[in-house]
Amino acid sequence: MMYDVTKISDSISGNVRSTSFLTCGYTCSTQIDIETEGDTIRKVQIVNGCDGNTKGLARLCEGRKVEDVIGLLDGIDCKGRGTSCPDQLARALKEL
Repeated sequence: MMYDVTKISDSISGNVRSTSFLTCGYTCSTQIDIETEGDTIRKVQIVNGCDGNTKGLARLCEGRKVEDVIGLLDGIDCKGRGTSCPDQLARALKEL
């Protein structure tokens, strides 16, 4: 689908999985890096996008369950684009 993210790297070190995704091209953000431990998000970094908003979004996700964050962010639209930075993060988390 045209709004899907693209996985560009995926590695595991101990119990921590680090995965990076390119966004679909319809958002200000261009890449999302996610660290998980089991089903819990340890760290999120969103490259480009609105600096304060993406940092806030990332911090709010840390320590939460992957499925909980997907439920909160899935389908959020930005300016009629059909997706958004939060929606792209949800799509990336679904790929895990």
